[in-house]
Amino acid sequence: MTAAPAIEATRQQDRQHHVHGQTNLRTHGDHGPAAMVVKGSGVRITTDDGRSLIDGFSGLGCVSLGYHNDRLANAAKRQMDTLPYAPTFYGRSHPKIAALAARLTSVAAAPFEKVMFQCSGSEANDAMIKFIWARNIVRGEPKRRKMISRWRGYYGNTVTVVALSGQPHMHANFGLPMDDFLKLSTPNFYLHSLEGESEEAFSARMAAEFETTILDAGPETIAAFFAEPMQSGGGAIRPPEGYWPAMQAVIRKYGIHFHVDETVCGFGRTGHMWGAEAFDLNPDSATCAKALTAAFFPMSAIMFRQDLYDDLMKTSDNAGVLGHGFTYAGHPVGAAVALEALDIYDEIDLVGYVRRMSVPFLAGCEALLDHPLVGDVRGIGLFCGLQLVQDKARRQLWDPALKVGQMVQDRAHARGLYLRSIPPDRISFTPPLIIEEGEIAEATAILKAALDDVWNEVRGRA
Repeated sequence: MTAAPAIEATRQQDRQHHVHGQTNLRTHGDHGPAAMVVKGSGVRITTDDGRSLIDGFSGLGCVSLGYHNDRLANAAKRQMDTLPYAPTFYGRSHPKIAALAARLTSVAAAPFEKVMFQCSGSEANDAMIKFIWARNIVRGEPKRRKMISRWRGYYGNTVTVVALSGQPHMHANFGLPMDDFLKLSTPNFYLHSLEGESEEAFSARMAAEFETTILDAGPETIAAFFAEPMQSGGGAIRPPEGYWPAMQAVIRKYGIHFHVDETVCGFGRTGHMWGAEAFDLNPDSATCAKALTAAFFPMSAIMFRQDLYDDLMKTSDNAGVLGHGFTYAGHPVGAAVALEALDIYDEIDLVGYVRRMSVPFLAGCEALLDHPLVGDVRGIGLFCGLQLVQDKARRQLWDPALKVGQMVQDRAHARGLYLRSIPPDRISFTPPLIIEEGEIAEATAILKAALDDVWNEVRGRA
């Protein structure tokens, strides 16, 4: 289809002037944007060529209430008319952010008394690293700086959280990761379990690796363990049975600060308000973002216990202020939107709705295990990962050069479903939380057809 002149002009502007994150820049420079989204409604987006697609990835895991919501838009408009901006530096505040802080502590998965707002999940995780380091300094333990996380984990794009993240493509050519950021294995049971190994035995092996890493580094140097309840950036990886009990036993044994990143898992994605509740975690602090405002405004928060705040007060005493903050942190419009989103979540019983929709959703995904390309399907709530393989019996992956996952992503897009492929050939399927049963059936049928398309292209290479 030939693009209209106005559309083509916009595409050329993007190709010539817009630098895209997490994008092959040479491909973009040669061909322009892969898609230009011009509007959205419900779970569907429309591109500039008139195509309508079901968004099977919730934008970037954030569009919880879909692409049109009058209440959220009106909440933003009312706040813009009343107070479009107010700083939170120098002890200043405003009513909406005070109310939001109280609201978040009231629904937290752990006894978090304190909340600090940022503009993105990256900034929130980055701030938490600084705060943990600051706490250890005032406690007389300045050598306790090492952060432990997992390969394929994802915590954002600022320098320290890229070092924390286990995404090799984000390390390459940036001089990362830095020292003091240690990595554990990805808890991908399907790909990394030993022959005949049970999920519980695999989990025990992962916990033993965790303990060995602590002992090798020196327990007195370990600052914290950061983890997503279910890994998103790794390709929607649900941990196997026994994993979190075994890992938390190690955390308790060595008294390590446990930070849980709820950026994707929070606000209903797992069929629980928090991923920590879904997997029975007991964190010392947590990050939330994305669905905090249903993606209608960039906002994030870190939540933590009183003891950490007490130490930050000592840091503030020493310097005269807490030397941290962002201009737009605690933005009144974001706070107004977040409060309205939380009201909506309660009124429609979003968590209960996700649990009900998870039955047909996970059943539809698991039915794809019969497909010759699909080796494993694991999920919870409206959060599912599919592993594509060349040989099921041997759990053998395809040659990365073939980009089989991207092929499935592209064929699904052509048929009307937006998904995300994540190495190694994993399909992450995380639709908006308001998706209906008929839309689930349509989306899974499109995914099946896309798998068929790709299988017909690559089967001779198997």
